[in-house]
Amino acid sequence: MNNGKKNILVVDNDADITGLIKQGLEYLYPSEYHVICVNCGKKCFELLEKNSTLPDIILLDISMPDMNGWDVLDYLKRNPKWRYIPIVFISGESDKTAKYFGKIFGVDFVEKPFEIKNLKVLLEEILER
Repeated sequence: MNNGKKNILVVDNDADITGLIKQGLEYLYPSEYHVICVNCGKKCFELLEKNSTLPDIILLDISMPDMNGWDVLDYLKRNPKWRYIPIVFISGESDKTAKYFGKIFGVDFVEKPFEIKNLKVLLEEILER
């Protein structure tokens, strides 16, 4: 991952969303963020296992085909190396249950679609904690 920049791992099967986040954060804030995107839970774990530097935050989609975000979160929390990485759920599921559990089990919940500038504000708040 990258020197001096905050490392953001995005786990979402929607290439439009991962592209928006990567291009938005790295283009608007090139000295602040390094964004790595994977499209499923399995690739998330593979990436975490092979990298010695952990991400500062994981943005995690709830609805993915191979393994949903809740399952990915459960697996992350079982690993002592990964359990303290802040998780922000990102989802098009706007029902109250998803938002409620997203904020309980993660550090926050972001509903798709969202503005990159608003996401940056949230990331800064989480990173300051």
